[in-house]
Amino acid sequence: MKVRKPIYATLATGALSAAALLFAASPAVAATQSYQATLSSLNNSSASGTLMLTLDGNQATITEHVTGLAATFSGAPYPHVQHIHINGAGQCPTTAADTNNDGVINTTEGGPSYGPIGTTLSTSGPTTPAAGTVLTIAPSCATIDYSRTITLDAATTSAIQANKAVIVVHGLDPATLSTKAQGEKSDLVPSLPLAATSPTACGVLAVSQMSAVPTGGVATGAGGTSGTENTGLFVLGGSLLAGAAVVFGTRRFAAAKVS
Repeated sequence: MKVRKPIYATLATGALSAAALLFAASPAVAATQSYQATLSSLNNSSASGTLMLTLDGNQATITEHVTGLAATFSGAPYPHVQHIHINGAGQCPTTAADTNNDGVINTTEGGPSYGPIGTTLSTSGPTTPAAGTVLTIAPSCATIDYSRTITLDAATTSAIQANKAVIVVHGLDPATLSTKAQGEKSDLVPSLPLAATSPTACGVLAVSQMSAVPTGGVATGAGGTSGTENTGLFVLGGSLLAGAAVVFGTRRFAAAKVS
């Protein structure tokens, strides 16, 4: 009787130690989170697409595919400035946001819905709000395939985690605007026409099960690594059951010896 107690205590301690190690490792798995935005057209544009953002601390790896954008601007590939907007209502604006009734939701009219610029999704160089209207570092052409890893500031990171971040792509085809809107200047850069900086596509960032923008017929989160977030629990359960089986078997063996 005096010999069995230390054996049981050692086995139980081993099982608990294994559990502790698994739980201690779990935050590393949860530290990286993917978010996805489905981009839908604004202002009667033909734009649509998908953006994937994988957040690891304050590092964001972004991949995006957008089609149906205006192709040219003043005879050159159309630069489409785009941003992560933060701290608004966390949504895309509706036609009710067009307060001056010119048929266009300009950037400031959409502001209450998606908030100010948190991060600029530039092709190179700065990603600050100040770079938000720098056309030379904006993605361009009718189709955008964007990929970049950038460092986010605390405000943008917090907004993403709080589901208050919205992706907005800007730049409309002037020919699609009303006669009134075609004669107006940009509300952000008065030297440019209204079409140049008005939103053309918008999507709310939300937690995703995927880690990359889907292409072709790839399943959206049902295969591959789906369910691996529970692996630690399965291993933990197996360890505890194994520990319990050993203890139970040892007790039966000891009981048999006594009898």
